[in-house]
Amino acid sequence: MSTRVVRLPAWLLVVAFVVVPLFEIYVLIRVGQVIGAWWTIALLIADSLIGGWLVKREGRRAWRALTTALESGRMPASELADGALILVGGTLMLTPGFVTDALGIVLILPFTRPVARRVLGRFLAARMAHMSAPMTGARRPGATAYPGEAVIPGQVVDD
Repeated sequence: MSTRVVRLPAWLLVVAFVVVPLFEIYVLIRVGQVIGAWWTIALLIADSLIGGWLVKREGRRAWRALTTALESGRMPASELADGALILVGGTLMLTPGFVTDALGIVLILPFTRPVARRVLGRFLAARMAHMSAPMTGARRPGATAYPGEAVIPGQVVDD
């Protein structure tokens, strides 16, 4: 069985590590100009405390839903997705800044999480459809023939 390396597009890395931090700094400066530096710091601290409390509460709720689903014998797909979204939302809440905190809260809140769960489901379904494209030619371990690729029958000879 071969392992597949997943590579992120370069533009996504640029956005994550350059554009988002620059935008966060811009928003922090603008908020600081409007309400003052100390109020901005106080708002960031309050945001972190509320976010931590919310992650703890929703994480417990998601854990209870997961164990209930497993005990009843049904597949806990939405419960696992909720757990993943709460984990990502909590991670975003740990990063300083208002933009990532807002996105983190959207992923954590129970009334906005279903929308994020649908988006995550569509994304994963598209990835799975792409990765499980029908194989052509011989179905053997390591075969990488996909529709549109030429399959050349051959034989390996060891010297």
